[in-house]
Amino acid sequence: MPASSPAHPRRRRRTNRLFVTAAGALTVGALAAAALPGSASADERHGEGHRPGRYQDVQLLSFNDLHGNLEPPTGSSGRVTELQPDGTTKTIDAGGAAYLATHLRQAREGNAYSITAAGGDMVGASPLISGLFHDEPTIEALNELELDVTSVGNHEFDEGAAELSRLQNGGCHPTDGCYTDKEFQGADFPYLAANVLNEKTRKPLLKPYWVWQKRDVKVGFIGVTLEGTPNIVSAEGVKGLVFKDEVETINKYAKELRRKGVKSIVALIHEGGFPASQSYNYDCDAPGAGDGISGPIADIAKNVSPDVDALVTGHTHNAYVCTIPDPAGKPRTVTSAASFGRLYTDTTLTYDRRTGDIARTAVKSANHVVSRDVPKAPDMTRLIDKWNTLAAPIGGRPIGYISGDIVKDGTESPLGDLIADAQLAYARTLDPETDLALMNPGGIRASLTYAASGGEGDGVVTFAEAFTVQPFANTVNLQTFTGAQLIQALKEQVSGSNEAAPKILQVSDGLTWTLDLTKSGADRVVTDSVRLNGEPIDPSASYRVATNSFLAGGGDGFTTLGQGADDLVGDDDLAALEQYLTAHSSAGSPLAPPAADRITIVK
Repeated sequence: MPASSPAHPRRRRRTNRLFVTAAGALTVGALAAAALPGSASADERHGEGHRPGRYQDVQLLSFNDLHGNLEPPTGSSGRVTELQPDGTTKTIDAGGAAYLATHLRQAREGNAYSITAAGGDMVGASPLISGLFHDEPTIEALNELELDVTSVGNHEFDEGAAELSRLQNGGCHPTDGCYTDKEFQGADFPYLAANVLNEKTRKPLLKPYWVWQKRDVKVGFIGVTLEGTPNIVSAEGVKGLVFKDEVETINKYAKELRRKGVKSIVALIHEGGFPASQSYNYDCDAPGAGDGISGPIADIAKNVSPDVDALVTGHTHNAYVCTIPDPAGKPRTVTSAASFGRLYTDTTLTYDRRTGDIARTAVKSANHVVSRDVPKAPDMTRLIDKWNTLAAPIGGRPIGYISGDIVKDGTESPLGDLIADAQLAYARTLDPETDLALMNPGGIRASLTYAASGGEGDGVVTFAEAFTVQPFANTVNLQTFTGAQLIQALKEQVSGSNEAAPKILQVSDGLTWTLDLTKSGADRVVTDSVRLNGEPIDPSASYRVATNSFLAGGGDGFTTLGQGADDLVGDDDLAALEQYLTAHSSAGSPLAPPAADRITIVK
């Protein structure tokens, strides 16, 4: 059942600490301006002889899409772009749980009413330090960060509902057992999954909402993931589950919360948008409210009930703080803090004690960089060191050598080409007649960087680095398709569910085609341009194609790739990458970044 107020011992300790802070800051509170919307005092001034004012500032700290990045992410994954006053931009190194902990703790200072919430994908597609241990390290880190509540994201279902339940409730892994001498305790915070139903009972898999309360201030949180989760998670991961519409679900539980007397409501939505700028601090409301954001979250925000006062979002790994009018035309804040713990959002919600609601005109919000120029939190450093010690014998093993960064960025990326080539080479050990390999871009989670991530030396690729690139434990699958099916699969990159946000498959050496961005829909794939080793694809001929098991199941909207014949399941895709790097590189002859010239783009 939905819970109200923190229930875990850690939460109780934090609440007690906050009471002390409120009392200790009495003189500061007494100096604050009169509590009016936009200038409510940070503390409630509830000492002897004082009554709390009408308005109370509630601090909402939020982040999203951490994906188990406990250590500072490397390459472009560990940087943010900042817009300067003169219109130029600069990049800033950002992220790392030890720095995030310091930033959040500093932000909470002086704020007696502070909540920390997240927008999903805290785990899944994680680097080796977390992924190797089924993300127990990340849950422990989030407990130390004093996270209060999060929605589920699609990646929380990577290992299925039973494993998500274990992350929530604790217990050792059913196959791998306990990793330390202490049993895993699970999350101190609730995961919310309002729109994820058990297929048989039609009831929410986890709590649909949760209520934070301190004294007379109550804020409700409703958590949902994107309705399209089954399209981007393996079929096994969502087996027995139903994913409902985000807006309908939020509106349903907003009504229920109001019936229970909770009028201040925040929606945690694992779905996002696409900002007009990649700078985290650009003005999302220029020239008008919400003009700087597009994509699914814009439509969701316009339709979610006015009963909801703010939306914390995620999934697209973008950064924005926007004001999008609700269905009643009132301004409402919509935020996202990029990904990998590089940013956090600090939002001030002004609570009106007279109405029990948020004074929307007083809401203030901004994204802040998790810079690395602050001291590391000692407790987080100890936690990371503990898990690194356990992972080191596996993660530090060299598996290849590269002469420069092999990046995952771009419509066609050098790393995408490398992975496709690796899967083709591996597939040909199973079936020498394999013709080509296709790789989904979302399955490539990080770039391979030339600079050493540890003590291995520049240019050395370790198992841990390769694991970070491909952490899903997909298998390499072989299927037979007709040429017509192959061309149809390529057209699905830019049509159907992928038309608004194309997913361009990474292709192995020998397959070439043209992407014409001057056209729309499926026509953007120029049929006559699709060639294998220089020869046009024959619609009636058969082609043996290697993909990962996610694509072979029709994931990412590639339904045709789920319709192949003569299936053959091989080893996992990470093993294929490892074998390729070992066979094609050495310390004296490192692998050069591929040219990424297999797809011709017409703009």
